Amino acid sequence: MIGFNGFPAKAKYTPIPNIFFSDVLPEIDDPVELKVTLHIFWVLYQKRGYPRFVTFDELISDTVLIRGLRGEDSPSSPLRQGLTKAVSRGTILCLKLEREGEGHELYFVNTDADRRAVEKIKNGELEVGALAKAEPCPVSQEQPNIFTLYEKNIGMLTPIIAEELKEAEKTYPASWIQDAFKEAVDLNIRSWRYISRILERWAAEGKNDGKPGRHPNAESDPEEYYRRYKQFLKR
Repeated sequence: MIGFNGFPAKAKYTPIPNIFFSDVLPEIDDPVELKVTLHIFWVLYQKRGYPRFVTFDELISDTVLIRGLRGEDSPSSPLRQGLTKAVSRGTILCLKLEREGEGHELYFVNTDADRRAVEKIKNGELEVGALAKAEPCPVSQEQPNIFTLYEKNIGMLTPIIAEELKEAEKTYPASWIQDAFKEAVDLNIRSWRYISRILERWAAEGKNDGKPGRHPNAESDPEEYYRRYKQFLKR
């Protein structure tokens, strides 16, 4: 498994009130509640307009959140667990609305401004707009660059290898490069030449496209990998 490679130089940040760390975080003993709470902070910070809220429908369809909750089979169960605890604790506010015969749940951070907004919505003084058009959270998948992948999974860079990596980064999609490193690591074949041959093969034959000429077991059989690419296993 390829681990986290550190925060990039231009990473964006999500502000969280200091009181969360001093008063709230020490009391949270459920990782699901913590994940849901932090995710809501992240989602709301990226939204625009007033009031800022996130609906249950947005959260249940958020693949980043659901994957983190390990709720692929029954995503609503851990999400409900986290939301219930966060609302009970008072970190998050929940407002239930009825629209065209359908129930909607709106979640806010429990700030002074959002408490006033919730009261205004309840009193009909503030319109939340069409909930179907609620702005989703943009997901930025920042991938580790090829040099970080090499140093983490193979070893120290040399000038010659660095030049080859630069060319590969220009030639192949970032997702291909990361997948090729992962394949090599999973097979414990930590060789840049081997990885580069994977990329060359994908470029020539297609990546996971099942075109004629590809060995059907090449993706899953380590012995088949070795047989076909053993001449490239030394850097």
